[in-house]
Amino acid sequence: MSKDYRKPEAFLLDDESQPKARHSIAFEPVAPAGELVTVPVVQQRTSSRMRWGLILISALTGLLSLWAGLAITRLVEDFFARAPLLGWLALGAAGLAGLAALAIISREIWGLARLRKIEHIQAAATRAINLDEAQASSESIAQLRSLYAHRQDTSWGMQSFKEHENDIIDPRDRITLFDRLVLKSLDEESHRIIARRARRVTLLTTVTPAAALDILFVAAQNLRMLRELAELYGGRPSTLSTLKLARMVVSHLAVTGGLALSDNVIQHLVGKGLLGRFSARFGEGAVNGIMTSRIGLAARDVCRPIPQADARKESLASLLREIVKFGDTSKTS
Repeated sequence: MSKDYRKPEAFLLDDESQPKARHSIAFEPVAPAGELVTVPVVQQRTSSRMRWGLILISALTGLLSLWAGLAITRLVEDFFARAPLLGWLALGAAGLAGLAALAIISREIWGLARLRKIEHIQAAATRAINLDEAQASSESIAQLRSLYAHRQDTSWGMQSFKEHENDIIDPRDRITLFDRLVLKSLDEESHRIIARRARRVTLLTTVTPAAALDILFVAAQNLRMLRELAELYGGRPSTLSTLKLARMVVSHLAVTGGLALSDNVIQHLVGKGLLGRFSARFGEGAVNGIMTSRIGLAARDVCRPIPQADARKESLASLLREIVKFGDTSKTS
């Protein structure tokens, strides 16, 4: 046996003077199994002024509540001083008002909690689809079942999905199966809701004489559309949750660039001759209808518990014909 061993020697990997391997090894990037989905992007405010604003609002609300409670207490005491019957009537009215206020506060808290729950489902479903993660898939499926278990419009889809409960399915495909069986019918209904609201905005802003009335009407129709879409996908649209949803939709549109009315949409309408056949007032109504459709599509992205890939999302062009469809509207009213 030869004892001519090679002495230990250290090499620098980035030293060009040292010998390198004859054959370079190149790693090919692994392509994902499917198109990645993303959670709807919403701008988050981290400024300290927002926190101080919340403290100010909370303090003022507490002071107003104490002032109102003290004023009601004095009023009830004055009624008791005049006559016991009037005092008991005032106390009963105050108790009814307190019960109603408690119910309203509970509804607002429940609506915000349900909106937060949908955000958690979106995050878990996104991890399950992109990473094929079993734990995220199980978590999102369990929350989706609790969200749609007691609804009549999803009973058939839930029953069909239950038949595949014991099948061996990848976590990503299980989420996709739930999407196809349960949420597809809700997507069709959301299309009708957005088209109906956009058509109403187009028609009524065309005949409304004052611009101020246009703004009020468009705002009212968009808020009602947000409430309908939130309720359709499992939300509890209270006042505060609707306002929060509106802020999330506007932030999502600002991040994705959906607030700007693109030139190709205008050219599409002009190319079809729609704006040339009707008055300029109808053109303004059509633009308002297109913006309502954009807001509706963004709201569906925010409210939908399972995010969709960009290729599967409904485009604005598919809603354009609904905006100028003046036929049988009785079925969509």
